[in-house]
Amino acid sequence: MKCLVAIKQVIDPYFTIRVKPDKSGVETNNVKMAINPFDEIAIEEAVRLKEQGLVQEIIVVSIGSKQVQETLRQALARGADQAILIETEQELMPLNVAKCLRVVVEQQQPQLVIMGKQAIDNDCNQTGQMLAALLGWAQGTFISKLTLDSTLNTVTVVREVDTGLETLKLKLPAILTTDLRLNTPRYISLPNVMQAKRKPLLVQPIAELGVVLKDTLKILQVEAPQARMAGKKLANVQELVELIKQHVPVVSGF
Repeated sequence: MKCLVAIKQVIDPYFTIRVKPDKSGVETNNVKMAINPFDEIAIEEAVRLKEQGLVQEIIVVSIGSKQVQETLRQALARGADQAILIETEQELMPLNVAKCLRVVVEQQQPQLVIMGKQAIDNDCNQTGQMLAALLGWAQGTFISKLTLDSTLNTVTVVREVDTGLETLKLKLPAILTTDLRLNTPRYISLPNVMQAKRKPLLVQPIAELGVVLKDTLKILQVEAPQARMAGKKLANVQELVELIKQHVPVVSGF
């Protein structure tokens, strides 16, 4: 069985985010980049399936500039067998990403696609669902547990919903998006980093996919959150009540 893992390069979550002076986006020059944390979980789950003998090959794919090759090498060091970079300088919205991934899926013919439920830079949480719709495949989103049965050609997943946990049995091929509680990604060892340098990494210009890219979303403005106000220590409850009266409007009739 072949497993495709889609990943995204994002700003390192431990790096301080800066908004561009023109408020057109977030500053990405001279900042540390990393694999989207939810995608790290997706890679780890694919590697665990391979260690169990349920998956024979893991392919990681990402879309972006040449700089993304570094992130793909990290994914190879985590246990993937080969990587594909769909090269473009254009920033793509979820639907365009899903269209590109559909072509990659049709080319590689995996039985299982795993990706993070969302990227921490835009929090869209749309690509996995859109890809499943474009392919007509079964989908399991926000999964916190996965059981693959290759003999029955099914995958059983537990997903978190508002009312608790939901268990689904899906027929392969399927699209799965990972939640935080699915697993804990392992640390990358130095020997694996060295081996990753010898693993194949295919760079494919986005024009070769033949996808018509159409922007349906437009970012109007990006602003940094307001600075948090300093706290104030009060002597007693009465001071708190008076402070609330000053800053919270009173609604009559209740």
